[in-house]
Amino acid sequence: MSQSDHDCLFCAIVTGERRGHIVSADDAAVAFLDSRPLFKGHVLVVPVRHVETLTDLPHTRVGSFFGRVQDITSAVERGLQAAGTFVAMNNRVSQSVPHLHVHVVPRQRKDGLRGFFWPRTSYGSDAEADDYAARVRDAL
Repeated sequence: MSQSDHDCLFCAIVTGERRGHIVSADDAAVAFLDSRPLFKGHVLVVPVRHVETLTDLPHTRVGSFFGRVQDITSAVERGLQAAGTFVAMNNRVSQSVPHLHVHVVPRQRKDGLRGFFWPRTSYGSDAEADDYAARVRDAL
């Protein structure tokens, strides 16, 4: 663990310095139960090497990391007899721990979780939507 990762809660769980209810661990990712779950069985999947956000994860590690997210998602559904899952990630804003993590939350129909946790909006016109799409496209 580097000096910058010294105070990272998730790095401490990855290295075993801090207790976590580990579900899976390998050279790409560690998955453990969220200590404050939305529903019981809510799992966090984190890369073994410390990165703060998705944009910090090297391209060479994206496939193996998201392969583990996919595996955990399937296991949560099968192991908990969940009808489905909610899979989510924050980058910086609302990211309670500054270490990339993906939430895998077991879902049942009518479980009380309603869509996203923030208000939705709409575009004023197709032209406005086209403008937003172009701005993102131009930044690629």
